[in-house]
Amino acid sequence: MPTLWVDADACPKVARDIIVRAAERTTTPAWFVANHSIPLPPSKWVKSLSVSHGFDAADNEIVARLEQGDLLISSDLPLALEAIDKGAAVMTTRGEILDKNNIRARVQMRDFMETLRSSGEHTGGPKGYSDADRREFANALDRWLAKHARKP
Repeated sequence: MPTLWVDADACPKVARDIIVRAAERTTTPAWFVANHSIPLPPSKWVKSLSVSHGFDAADNEIVARLEQGDLLISSDLPLALEAIDKGAAVMTTRGEILDKNNIRARVQMRDFMETLRSSGEHTGGPKGYSDADRREFANALDRWLAKHARKP
């Protein structure tokens, strides 16, 4: 049975709530990994893991625990690349599936934008998390779980 791994440091609360409900409904283990405490309801299926505050500590812990067939929920592209290389599926909190066909181009674009920012260029940040983003994520997660999670 797959496990859901959540890069919880930057996961919007509304997405966290969607993941908790989905894990409970489908009896799928879900781990929220962060370098700070994540408030979660008591659950047999939903757990949190606090790691040290070092650079990429949460990412490293996730990669160490990920298994082939698990789902990582993260918008961190370098972490997504490592997860994909390890055989995991990856979905952003906006419901976008990242895979071998699109991850390398996305990482290259991220690196390019980072270079622009470091040279003083104002590139703007990500858009806010909208109701449409919430719906798309909930629907994408439900589709993934319908294909991969055991039935309650």
